This record gives sequence, C-alpha cells and structure tokens, in this order.
Amino acid sequence: MFSDESRFSLNSDSRRVTIWRERGTRFEPRNITERQHFPSRGVMVWAGIKMDGRTDLHFFDTGSVIAQRYRDEVLEPYVRLFRSAVGPDFIFIDDNAPCHRAVLIDDFLETKDPAHVVACKLP
Repeated sequence: MFSDESRFSLNSDSRRVTIWRERGTRFEPRNITERQHFPSRGVMVWAGIKMDGRTDLHFFDTGSVIAQRYRDEVLEPYVRLFRSAVGPDFIFIDDNAPCHRAVLIDDFLETKDPAHVVACKLP
C-alpha cells in the first residue's frame, strides 16, 4: 500500500504572486497590486492505493497533521486493517513527510505485529 496526504485550498497557500515585468520596472505603480490576505480554510485529505483498489478518503479536521494524529487517524484504523487482511506480504510505503518519520511512528510500525509489516521510505 502506498499512502499520501495533500492539502486542498481555494486560495494560494504560498501567498506569492508571480509577475513578469521588464528589468528595472519593479516598483513602478503599474506593477504593484494590492492583495487581501485572508487565511483559507482548505482541507487535508489522506488516501492509500493498494494492488486491488484504494482506501476510503480520510478528511482531517482542522489543524496540522502531526505524528500522533497520523498514527491515531490513519495507521490505526486504515493501515492496520489492511495489514491484517493481507498478511506477511504486506508492504507499506509513504513519502518522507516529517510526521511519517517520527520515532512514535517507527515504534508503532515495529511493535504492532512486526512480522506483517515492511515499511518503505521513499528517498
């Protein structure tokens, strides 16, 4: 199973605006635009892809996804379930997001039936 999460928002999260202009015209009034900075709510979604399909989408409530939330809201209910169903051939792959690399997560993956999980870390 490969898993990943992504944040979706109607507004730009970077708050950067790309402007193409001629050299030396950076601060001319015609090149300056006023912008309103209102935070966008957006939504964080997690899903897993497996050989015979996919998991349901998991929508995180507000806030950041930290290691404890990742363990409690993703690994416990989804990954553990699929790991039990597949058995010793189960391979779990995620990206190297900081919440995936926490000691808490490594301990969870090693202690929860270690014979049935191989966690792969992408470079």
